[in-house]
Amino acid sequence: MAEILAIKTAAVEGPVVAQLDKGVLRLTLANPPANALSLAVMAALTAELERAKADKAVRVIVLWAAGKVFCAGHDLKEMTAHRTDADHGKAFFAETFAACATLMQAIVRHPVPVIAEVDGLATAAGLQLVASCDLAIASHEATFCTPGVNIGLFCSTPMVALSRNVSRKHAMEMLLTGETIDAATAKEFGLVNRVVPREYLNQIVTKYAQTIASKSSLVVKTGKEAFYAQAEMGLADAYAYTGRIMVENMLARDAEEGIGAFIGKRKPEWKDE
Repeated sequence: MAEILAIKTAAVEGPVVAQLDKGVLRLTLANPPANALSLAVMAALTAELERAKADKAVRVIVLWAAGKVFCAGHDLKEMTAHRTDADHGKAFFAETFAACATLMQAIVRHPVPVIAEVDGLATAAGLQLVASCDLAIASHEATFCTPGVNIGLFCSTPMVALSRNVSRKHAMEMLLTGETIDAATAKEFGLVNRVVPREYLNQIVTKYAQTIASKSSLVVKTGKEAFYAQAEMGLADAYAYTGRIMVENMLARDAEEGIGAFIGKRKPEWKDE
């Protein structure tokens, strides 16, 4: 992963900017300064993820953000404004958290890998966004927290993604204290894969993305789906399930080609089938 590649940059305009280059779709949260997950932002991001499912040219998705904050979580001003509703905001709050759950599951269930490129603060639902991605690479300046406990709103929904990425003790430490952790601690906890200098973050993420994009999309899709499915199963069921997946994978054209190329000491030619 040492090789550094340059990529084209996209013009920034909100709330979500999509740019496809060499199989890598970059989705930019462009709603500074906080890049908050308002209903409009969540709807836009979910729509882009849905469109990407139908585009065979998309092999990897990178999620990043414009500005100094990766994502400050839900738009608390938007939510507070609905306290004057007849139901004191209950329906709007339910709609917001349901939209967030839909978005996070869209990332986990997406057929292509999703990588978070984090430079700046990822807090509450913003941290949830990072934790929901398949990989996360952060700059040294990135910070993370679940501060809900400090404002009387425990980060219960961010907890779902957080607790599936880090140990229970580390998750509870973050949730109960509400304190901010630096990128090195986030890596130690298992929240991010790598921490790199800010000036190389974009290029290193792109290198990771292009490396994954060079694989058979059928195999990657099969593996990602199986990874999350087996994680929810008991041991015996997980082995039975993944055994069936391996049999199906072995019968795929790309498995035959890949194994043949390995034996023949040549580069495989993927057909994604």
